[in-house]
Amino acid sequence: MDAATLFAPLGPTYDRWGAILSFGQDPRWRRFLVSRVAAGPTDTVLDVATGTAAVALELTRQKDCYVVGIDQSAEMLEEGRRRIALAAATRKVRLQQGDARSLPFDDGQFDALTFTYLLRYVDDPAATLRELARVVKPGGTIAGLEFGVPRGIWRLLWEAWVRVGLPGAGRVIGNGWHEVGTFLGPSIRGHYEEWPVPRLLAAWREAGIGQVEAKSLSVGGGLVTWGRRR
Repeated sequence: MDAATLFAPLGPTYDRWGAILSFGQDPRWRRFLVSRVAAGPTDTVLDVATGTAAVALELTRQKDCYVVGIDQSAEMLEEGRRRIALAAATRKVRLQQGDARSLPFDDGQFDALTFTYLLRYVDDPAATLRELARVVKPGGTIAGLEFGVPRGIWRLLWEAWVRVGLPGAGRVIGNGWHEVGTFLGPSIRGHYEEWPVPRLLAAWREAGIGQVEAKSLSVGGGLVTWGRRR
């Protein structure tokens, strides 16, 4: 399913229910993602798949940097602009519509780059990583957050949640959440069957990103990867 269509109805409720359905972990993961970024008050960071601008706003809070956020969903961007205005961050954050697979920016235009929950939605993650790296200056940080798949007993609990809990909760919430709750488990599982973490990290390196590191969070439910543009 196309991500823009899937998430279009969720904008006004996305952050609240995203935090609740991840047992409070999603905001924590985003804070850790931003903590990996080397940026300061004079730098501009590109936030790809910015959605409702949660990471963009966290970047301004932690780093006091400028942020350009890009997303293909007009509905999510509308909610993002509302949140930016409420946070009095319109001087620091600018949002625009666009596609991560073909960014409308020059080579090396940004000091750093973040992306969130992106690689499952593109046909060729390796090509998308190359495109992300293209717009970052040499030495600039690139950091991404994705859902992970836990191991051991935690995998059993994760499977129960994504097979039964999420779809059930989504049905109760309504407003598009049942579709998302039903979609997420197979989407995450399928992504890591095709792109296990070692292959994913190799794709980062092949995209021209060095010093690549990855950290699993919340017993494997989240995965933050980061490195520097060579």
